[in-house]
Amino acid sequence: MTKRVIALVDCNNFFVSCERLLKPELIGKPVCVLSNNDGCVVSRSNEAKRLGVEMGAPYFIAKNHFKKVIFLSGNIPYYCEISKRVMDKLYDFTPDVEVYSIDEAFLDLTGLRKTFNCSYEEIVEKIVKDIKDEIGIDVSIGLSYSKTLAKLASDKAKNLQKAKVEKYTYKIGYRQIQEELKSTLISEVWGIGRNTNAFLKKYLIQTAWDFVSQEDMWIKKTMGKIGLELKQELLGHVVHPVNTSCDAPKSISRSESFEEFQTDENYIKEQLNMHIHKVCKKLRKENLLTGCIGVMLRTKDFQVFDVKTNLINPLDTEFELVHHAMTLFKNIFKKGLIYRSVGFFATKLTTKNAQQISLFDGQSVLKKQELSKSWDKLEEKFGKGVVKLGSGK
Repeated sequence: MTKRVIALVDCNNFFVSCERLLKPELIGKPVCVLSNNDGCVVSRSNEAKRLGVEMGAPYFIAKNHFKKVIFLSGNIPYYCEISKRVMDKLYDFTPDVEVYSIDEAFLDLTGLRKTFNCSYEEIVEKIVKDIKDEIGIDVSIGLSYSKTLAKLASDKAKNLQKAKVEKYTYKIGYRQIQEELKSTLISEVWGIGRNTNAFLKKYLIQTAWDFVSQEDMWIKKTMGKIGLELKQELLGHVVHPVNTSCDAPKSISRSESFEEFQTDENYIKEQLNMHIHKVCKKLRKENLLTGCIGVMLRTKDFQVFDVKTNLINPLDTEFELVHHAMTLFKNIFKKGLIYRSVGFFATKLTTKNAQQISLFDGQSVLKKQELSKSWDKLEEKFGKGVVKLGSGK
């Protein structure tokens, strides 16, 4: 059986890197990007990491402790746009791409040396160069024989960069596996959480090599099938191949902090309408319908109010969902409170092929679906915001 060659492409400090594309003056400065509701730090520049800012640090604490750090509100739609450009570029090298997250993707490069007439190491170095030259984003790439080893190799590349070594790729070859596992703490292995790490330490398992040296019977008894699969992956055997199929999302949500704290009910409704449209546009793009929707309000002091409702018939149009959403909004909006953000979410998603339209309101639903499609086309032609729903004043 042919040994697979798998790479993990990981965008470096992705959200910060995206912001620096827009604002080059941020290059070289300590920068952190916050979650949509400015709740916590979700991306850090290397400069911010060196100052000690931790991932997930609450903003209201971090801003007081790190006065020199520039904190920016997140802009997920923009990051998704840059992510798509990066992922599209990967398809220039192989059709076997598994988009793992907004800033990570696994590639199966097996057999491509002949196609590109160069080594696998040269292929991934070209990927790094092309993404940097054409998109402006730095990526680290780990290269090995399984997803787990590729992830480990990617982490090793990032460690070199932290040590200020200009190296963006790292390969764990067959002859290096034992040496690499001996120098890797078990806590550094992808999939090993805090509790599992503490459990393994009780048995004096400190490194990844200590773990793979255990008998299969013991691993199966203590960690089950997942433990055995992890051992095989660490030894370079593919248990989880690159999956090129795209699974439908389980939920879709949109929220964003206001530019200034708000008490204006109509302004907040307008922002909610904007989020409803974005969610519906995503539903239509994925050919999905929602059977349950919800509205969230977050106050200046990070107090959260949310409410949801099940729909009689699954929907994907703003013209239908805005009515339900405004009813929910009225149930949680309190005059006098100061708000920092509003959000809208859709769950219980089903494919549109399974939709059953009522005999009595079928024509109305179809008309609203056509209106929504026309809205999407207008935005494609004239840009976002060309059409807006009323705020319900």
